[in-house]
Amino acid sequence: MSVLAIVKIHGDSGKFRQALTERAEEFAKVAETSRSAGAIHHRFGIGDGYVLVVDEWESPEHFERFFSDPALQAFVASVGGAPVPPEVTFCEAVASSDQF
Repeated sequence: MSVLAIVKIHGDSGKFRQALTERAEEFAKVAETSRSAGAIHHRFGIGDGYVLVVDEWESPEHFERFFSDPALQAFVASVGGAPVPPEVTFCEAVASSDQF
């Protein structure tokens, strides 16, 4: 059974948007690390003053171990993340006939 991890990170969404292009190689390295740590799917959304992360992970523990890495936290801050704890929600990932 996998879980969805929905993470809302407050901060400078303009700086984040710019980093997606200018630091694409670093984002790719983080993606490699996350997959080896138990990530199954990953997607970003950008709102006004926040970034939303919608991931699927093997378990909450796999996500928490990955996300608590000080190097990852430094990266998040460097691409616009505010120095406040993100809002994290976990729920069971389920299949449905309308899934795409």
